[in-house]
Amino acid sequence: MFDLTNKVALVTGGQGGMGKAHAIALAEQGAKVIVTDLDLDQCATVTDEIKSRSGESACFKMDVSNKSEVNNVFDQVIQQFGRLDILVNNAGIYSPKPALDLTEDEWDKTINTNLKGQFLCAQRGAKEMAKNNWGRIINISSVASGQVGVGIAGGAHYTASKGGIIGMSETLAIEWAPLGINVNVIAPGAIDTPMIQSADMPKEAMDAILERVPLKRIGKPEEVSAMVAFLAAEEASYITGATFYVDGGWLAG
Repeated sequence: MFDLTNKVALVTGGQGGMGKAHAIALAEQGAKVIVTDLDLDQCATVTDEIKSRSGESACFKMDVSNKSEVNNVFDQVIQQFGRLDILVNNAGIYSPKPALDLTEDEWDKTINTNLKGQFLCAQRGAKEMAKNNWGRIINISSVASGQVGVGIAGGAHYTASKGGIIGMSETLAIEWAPLGINVNVIAPGAIDTPMIQSADMPKEAMDAILERVPLKRIGKPEEVSAMVAFLAAEEASYITGATFYVDGGWLAG
């Protein structure tokens, strides 16, 4: 199941954490995987790992919030691989700050990376996928995205961007269904990634989160990647416009 042989996938924000896990998971299912991030050297370590497992991979430096850079990288991907079938919009940032102190520049940087960046990549990706009347776009949001009772103190800009991803994806799913492109969202809960670690969350705050999670533990990146592999595959052909919460039961609790 979930055979991705000969499919070409691109993962943004793929240098580590969930992005790296997504790239490796897709490669293990047979996809040719392009890894992009701001740090080219770190991307190269991911592609080297994929190649060491007999996979095919390439890496590119890309700022998802810069349209000309996005177009340039996608041009190179098409030139090298001839097509694009799967896009995982994983790139994102989280720099917590109280809303009263949040600057306009800080707001813009988060929205431009987390939301605008996903749109720019999805828009360009869809144009390529439409040529073959088949595509999978998987946008990474968060459990803290609105309407589910999960807010994050210091994360007004972050949660606004993540909620926007879900609304955007539902519309893109409608518009692009006639093109053979499925658009879905994965909203992870607390996952052990460098982003979470760099946020330097106080122990009592993390304990409070885990108290609400029925499984009583933080998730692993690979546990999110399993959903990525499914949504990228032919088996998910009748799923579009949906949001999947991979949260250890957080919302159920």
